[in-house]
This record gives sequence, C-alpha cells and structure tokens, in this order.
Amino acid sequence: MDKLSSSDKPLTVLEVIGNAIVGGMETYVARFIARLPEDRFKVICLCPFESPFTAQLRKQGCEVFIAQMNDDPSWYSIQATTMLVRTQGVDVIHAHMANAHLLSGLVGKLTGTPVLSTIHSRTLSLPDLEVHRLTDTYLSVVSQLAYLQALSVGVKSDRLHFIRNGVDSASFTVRERSSSLHATFGIPATTPLIGFIGRLSPEKGPEVFLRMAWLVAQSVPDVHFVFVGEGPMLDRLRSGADIMGLKDRLHFAGTRHDMPQVYPCLDLAVVSSYSEGMPLALMEAMACGLPVVATHTGGVADVIEVGTTGLMRAPGDHEGLAQAVIKLMTQPELRKAMGQAGRQRIENQFSLDSSVTDMANLLMLLGQSGNRKATVGYRMASVSAVDTPPPALKSASASSASSKATGRET
Repeated sequence: MDKLSSSDKPLTVLEVIGNAIVGGMETYVARFIARLPEDRFKVICLCPFESPFTAQLRKQGCEVFIAQMNDDPSWYSIQATTMLVRTQGVDVIHAHMANAHLLSGLVGKLTGTPVLSTIHSRTLSLPDLEVHRLTDTYLSVVSQLAYLQALSVGVKSDRLHFIRNGVDSASFTVRERSSSLHATFGIPATTPLIGFIGRLSPEKGPEVFLRMAWLVAQSVPDVHFVFVGEGPMLDRLRSGADIMGLKDRLHFAGTRHDMPQVYPCLDLAVVSSYSEGMPLALMEAMACGLPVVATHTGGVADVIEVGTTGLMRAPGDHEGLAQAVIKLMTQPELRKAMGQAGRQRIENQFSLDSSVTDMANLLMLLGQSGNRKATVGYRMASVSAVDTPPPALKSASASSASSKATGRET
C-alpha cells in the first residue's frame, strides 16, 4: 500500500447504512466515523430515512443523504446512489445490513467502486451471500463463528476479513457505584439491580429475561430488575411483569443516552438474546467492571471467558440463566472478581481504537487499490495488508499487520 502524504487527497468513503434507529449497528457506525482521522478520510453517509441517528451523524460533521433501501431497490435509489458515488468522488463503499449491501453491490458494479460490507449478525445471511457472489464484494465479520460460517458456504478467504467490535474503555470504565436509576424508580440505593440493555425485540429475548427474573425473585427476595431500551415488545413485557407479580420489582428505563452512568447502577448485566453478532452492551458492561451472564450465541463466546469474566447458558434457557444469576448474586466476592477480570479482558482484547484502526486500514487498502484484489486474510482483530499501513493509522493491534496474510493471531 502506498503511504499517504500530507498533500494527498483524503480517501472518500460512502457509508451505506441500512437502518437509522437506535441500535448496536448504528452505534458502531457512529463511533467508527467519529474516530476516523479527518485528514485521511472524508466520510459521506447514505441512510434510508431521517431520524435522531442521522442528526447525530450530521452533528459529527458528516454529510448525510437519504435513499430508500428496500430488499428490491428501486431504480431511483440505484440511480441516486450511483450519481452520489460519481459526483462525490467516492473511493470505497462501506455497507451495513443486507439491504444496504445489495444497493452498494449494484452501485459498485455500475461505477467500478470497491464495496465492503460489514456483517453485524452472527452468520452470513443468504441475501448477503447472493450479493457477494453476484457483485464480488468484500466482507467483514465481527466474530469467529461468522468467519468460519462464511468460509463454509464458499466465501473465498481473500474476500473475507475478521475485525472485532471494540469499546472505548476510557468512556466505559469502572466508576463508584451509583444509585441514579434507583432514585428514578423510588427504590432504596442499596437494592441489588440486574439489568437488560438492548432493543426490546424478539431476537434479543427480553421475554427470556422476564421469565428468568421471576425465578430469581423467588430465591433472592430483595433484588430488582430493569429493562434499558425500547422496542415493539414493550407493552407485552409490561403486561407479563404484571401477571407474574413483578410490577414493583421490574422497571422500564427506556432508551438512555448516558450509558456510562447507567452501568454503575447495576450489580449484574444479563444478555438473553437468541441471536447476536458481537453485542456492544455486553462489552460495555464488562468494560464498566460488571460480571455478565449471557446466552451462547454468535460472538458472545468470543467475549466471555466462562467462569472468569461471566457465565453462559443456551439461548432460551431462562432456568439456566436464573441459576447462573442466583449463583453470582449470592456470591459477592465472585461477582467482584469476575467484574475485574472482565474489565481487563476488554482493555486487552477489545479496544475501540484497535477496531477502528483495523477497519480504516482495510478501507484504505481497498480504496487505494481500486479493483485490484486485496489479499487481506484472516486476522484476529487485525488487518494484514499487502504493504505496511500508513504510520498515522497504526495501533497496538496493527503492529502485526505486516505479517503474511495467512497468519493467525489468537
């Protein structure tokens, strides 16, 4: 890879974002964009509709365009995106979600622009695979499981990359215990509080958390529970809490934009999802020194060191989750030790700076090489490039990026 000099034009990246709600994917994109060096990257965003998320992107300094992103994109969307690539001098397109991948793949073919799609889910979907095969896009996955699954369905290794999500461990850090949530719900500051953080939608399994809470409440009588997030299952969960007799012990905090201050209110975080890629809420909780209990799905197994930083159970196993929670809630010293170990694991292996650097190096490699095949092979949270990446983009994890593309880092 040629090194960028101070006189070189910044690489222009079009981020095509398939949704614009408050979610893990959107959070990742916003944090990634915010950390890209402005002297080396110009970022333009394409979203399917206006929302608080698009307002956040503009506040960060991004120019945001709107186009429909259906599963069968309209000619208008293809035409508009094509002209956006041509008029803005886009060097590389970076897509998120299958609908954005489809639109990007078609436009990439029409304009001769390299396309990278980040797969945020636990496996590569059939639509993503079809787009990849038809339009020859590059893929980036966030977990080992997704990497191996993509290989198993025929994705070539020179088109497949593994870059983990990361957490800003300076913002999400260990703080003194807080009782701000307790005050909101009018419960004593000393009350143990177990939290679910995420969208209240079926794939996240909030009803599993609810059933788990009912079982835990029978054994740990003073514990309370909180849902932090919103979604289509909110009313059903409220009704379920009433039916189960948890109305006074299960609280709904809604969407919070002060999560670094919310985690210190919790004693334990629970992820009850049926499907995950690399859950940010799990990593944020660990970065804040919380022990975690989670279902064994997607990249969760990459993050949790079982018995050291947390415990895992099968998806849907509310009884197993309850047993794990009861174990930790009745052993405060174990909770403390797991929280400390979790914080250390995030600092050592899931740095946001390293994740951003690896993705930036990959985008630069693709954008500067045009349609030249980029031989970036499997790396554990690191991109192995043909040449040495620009010094300004190096990080601790990128120090091994000059090794052979077929190397492994564990």
